Amino acid sequence: MLRFYRERAGLSQEKLAAATGYSKSQVAMIERGERRALEHFVAVADVELGAQGALLELAKEVPPGSAPGGFEEYMREEKRAVSIAGYECRVIPGLLQTPEYARAVFNCATPPWSDEERESMLDGRMARQAVLHRQPPPLVSFVVEMATLTRPIGGRRVLKDNLIRMLDLGRLRHVEIQVMPGDVEAHAGISGPFVLLETEKRKNQLVYVEAQSNRYLLTEQPDLGDAFARYGILRSQALSSDASARWIEQVVREL
Repeated sequence: MLRFYRERAGLSQEKLAAATGYSKSQVAMIERGERRALEHFVAVADVELGAQGALLELAKEVPPGSAPGGFEEYMREEKRAVSIAGYECRVIPGLLQTPEYARAVFNCATPPWSDEERESMLDGRMARQAVLHRQPPPLVSFVVEMATLTRPIGGRRVLKDNLIRMLDLGRLRHVEIQVMPGDVEAHAGISGPFVLLETEKRKNQLVYVEAQSNRYLLTEQPDLGDAFARYGILRSQALSSDASARWIEQVVREL
C-alpha cells in the first residue's frame, strides 16, 4: 500500500526517503514487507503521499514485534512443530542465541536497523525460544559450522556466554547440537543454511531458506525430499553430539 500511494503521488523512493529521513534502500525494504515502518515514517509518508490517514490505519494492523516478510509464516509453523532441524554457517542459530549475541547480530545489519526496530526484533527472537521448553517438546537438531562458533560477534565475552548456553541446551534430552569440521572435503551444505520443520504429527513438512533479502518456504516435492536428505548427509559428515560438546568446551576454555 505504501508503494501504491507513492506511485499514485508520482513520488520516487529517493524523494520519499529524503522526506522521511530514511535511505532509499530502507524505503524499498518497507515496500517489500522486509522492514517494519516506524510511527514517524508512517506519519510523514501519509502526509507526503496524500493518503489521508489510510497508511496510519494500516500501520495499526502491524504488531510491534512483527518479523521481516516471509518469516511470519515460518514462525507460525515453528510454534507447533514436532521437530525443528537446521544447518547454519553464518551465525549461531536464533533458537540458541543469548540476548546479547542476538543484539550483536542485529547490530550487524546493513543498512542498519534503528534502536527501536532492533529491540523489537530482539524481543521476537527471545519469544521464539519458548518452543524449546514447550510441552511436549519438539525434537530439535542443529548442525553448525566450526567457523561460526569461533567468530566473536559482539566480542569474546558475548561469544563465550552463548557457547555455554549451547552446551546447556545440548544437555536437554530433546536437543542435539553437532559441529561441522572445517576440513571436510565433501560438504552437503554448500548451497547455504536452511531450517526443516515437521508439524501436525509429522503430516506436514516444510523448509525455510533465507539469503540476503530473500526469504521463502519450500512446501512441495522434490524440494522437500532433497532438503531432508541433504540434512541427513550433513549430520553424518558432522562430529557426533558428544564430540561436538567436547569441542565447544575447548573453545570456551580458550576464550
